[in-house]
Amino acid sequence: MKFTLKKSKILDTLAKIQGKKKKKTSNAIISCVLIKALEDGLKLYVTDYETGFIGFYPAEVESEGAIAINARKLYEIVRDFPTEDILVNEVENFWIEIGNYNVQYHLVGMNPDSFPEVPEIENIPFIEVEARYFKKMIDKTSMMTASVEDKRPHVLGVCLETIQKEEESWIRIISTDGNRLAKVDYPCVNESALILDKKTLVQKKGFNELSKIIIPQGKLSIGIMDNKLFIKQQQETVSIQLINGIFPDVSDILFIKNTKQIVLNKQLFMMMLKRMSIFSTEDYKGVIFNFNDDKMIITSTNPELGESKEEMFIVYTDSSFEVAFNPRYFVESLSVIEEDQVVISIVDDQTPCLIEGEKDKSYLCVIMPMKI
Repeated sequence: MKFTLKKSKILDTLAKIQGKKKKKTSNAIISCVLIKALEDGLKLYVTDYETGFIGFYPAEVESEGAIAINARKLYEIVRDFPTEDILVNEVENFWIEIGNYNVQYHLVGMNPDSFPEVPEIENIPFIEVEARYFKKMIDKTSMMTASVEDKRPHVLGVCLETIQKEEESWIRIISTDGNRLAKVDYPCVNESALILDKKTLVQKKGFNELSKIIIPQGKLSIGIMDNKLFIKQQQETVSIQLINGIFPDVSDILFIKNTKQIVLNKQLFMMMLKRMSIFSTEDYKGVIFNFNDDKMIITSTNPELGESKEEMFIVYTDSSFEVAFNPRYFVESLSVIEEDQVVISIVDDQTPCLIEGEKDKSYLCVIMPMKI
């Protein structure tokens, strides 16, 4: 196997796949990228068994072949290589020569036959979505990570489904960590959404990694085959393992009735919450919201550190009440809302609070109250 690759064509990809190689493993082959030199270019394969990646890139191939190379070391070599063209040549016993006339690396490779199989796409139906929207959907739900102890399928996975809005097909993502829930909707480009006519649970860790791989231009395609979700964009394909389980019906909390709606300036509200979070610790996470006479008063008390209090004038004429929330949940939700004004919908100290943009209703976050 012998080929010359262009540094600019492959460096970004090698950087993006490093996130999949952070987890320590005793299986050295999983730390590798499989490179197949074909007649018209290179095919790269990466997997951690749950998530797979395949990409095709142009290269000048003198002789075809395959080799598994440590992904981190290959990235570092390509990143710091002084020229655009990089010659890669397999010698004997899976050793690889990488370099040019004055820079040479000798890198030990591994048998490509030992590399796990990465599923390739066959003829399956796809949904098309604008890539920048799908990337936003992931970013707006990625903070809903599961704790190590939580083994519930609907917490370990992300719910993916298609819905109908005014005779149009929309794709919906719902994610929860057990204490809060985020829902994001965006329209599909085509109408072949029947493959997601039921809720699909996608392995959360791999799904969140997609944000680093998606190019936020053009369209991407989404399909399902053999218990895997496939995301295809340009010359790259990602496959993610589905989870066996049922995502619970959350329609009751997505559409809570008889709420009190309060419009707030996002930036002022977020900075207020950050100031009130200064005394928050692992043992004292919550702050108390008091709604009373056109005022919202937030207090934070930590016996080990001290206490703080801040008030904001709002439009509020209902009966007064107190409720406790984790302020970090609000701050993370506010940070992904793209409007200047937000709406919080609240009922009482026993009912979840809803937060969304004033006009754009594609994103909704549901936050559970804490015990006072």
